[in-house]
Amino acid sequence: AQAAQVVDLRGRTVKVPDQVHKITIDDGRFLVALSLILADPVKPLAGWPRDVHRIGDATYQQYVKRFPAIAKVPQVASSAGSFNLEAVLAAAPDVAVVSVGAGPSDAQIAQLQAAGIPVVFIDFFDNPFKNQEPSLRILGQLTGSTAKANAYIAYSRQHRDRIAQRVAKLAPKDRPTVFLEAHAGISKDCCNSPGKGNMGEYIDFVGGHNIGADVLKAPTGKLNIEYVMSRDPKVYIATGGAHLEKAGGLVLGAGYDAARARASLAAVAQRQGIAQLSAVKSGRTYGLAHQLINSPIDIVAIEAFATWIHPELFKDVDPAKTLQEINQRFLAVPYEGAGWIGIK
Repeated sequence: AQAAQVVDLRGRTVKVPDQVHKITIDDGRFLVALSLILADPVKPLAGWPRDVHRIGDATYQQYVKRFPAIAKVPQVASSAGSFNLEAVLAAAPDVAVVSVGAGPSDAQIAQLQAAGIPVVFIDFFDNPFKNQEPSLRILGQLTGSTAKANAYIAYSRQHRDRIAQRVAKLAPKDRPTVFLEAHAGISKDCCNSPGKGNMGEYIDFVGGHNIGADVLKAPTGKLNIEYVMSRDPKVYIATGGAHLEKAGGLVLGAGYDAARARASLAAVAQRQGIAQLSAVKSGRTYGLAHQLINSPIDIVAIEAFATWIHPELFKDVDPAKTLQEINQRFLAVPYEGAGWIGIK
């Protein structure tokens, strides 16, 4: 095969076959990206981690129903664990697609290349605002879906630009304080929060002030409830999903309807300390499916955040309509379930 070149998210120039038929991925959430740009996102998979929890069992069952072949795709290591060189060699992909911040060591990359398997790094999670578009372009190039990738990038950027242009006119005093509790109710220990970067970037982007960033220097960390109460944020956003069902935390997303999601949010909001916040008392309390953040379809989460934090400024923005358009125009496996909810 003729060689083509890809510049990956580590800035490496990688020679790949001109015709790539099979790839391995190290994160099940990459399925969503492939679903945006391919009619059959399972067909190019030589191996995947089977990390069903990352997309949720209800979503996985949708993939199985639509593309039964996914159940037989060989398993390779997840980016959450150690890289397994032998599993990728056995899967024999044309290209191994791995996550920035994880993946093989330099020595393992050399071994894979010696076996004729180039390694390409992409990222939807460490730095989504910077890396989402180039990562989609890389997947488009590898799978012969450049036009579809570019079409989705243009669609998402148009929606982002509408928000960015309005937020640019806000004065600092017009940015309400926001407390985002990640994986709300996962344990009795309060409270998981974004710091600088990561999910906090979404709050900044839509014109809010993330109280976690004032004390946490890392992308994520913990806030104690006394600090949260002392800041008394104007808006409270909890994230959750099916993975919190056993813990009694916030559940929403695929497999949950609005009534179940709202009841779950109400329970999370009545915990000691959280119930006393002005955001809860005034009804500015919201829940978001965690899998909509740091996802290629995170424009839906961005629009939900915008309408919650600046309801007047973004009263013409409708994340439900945006999701419907993405489902109809792009996703091979549509996103289903209550992806976000308000306490009211």
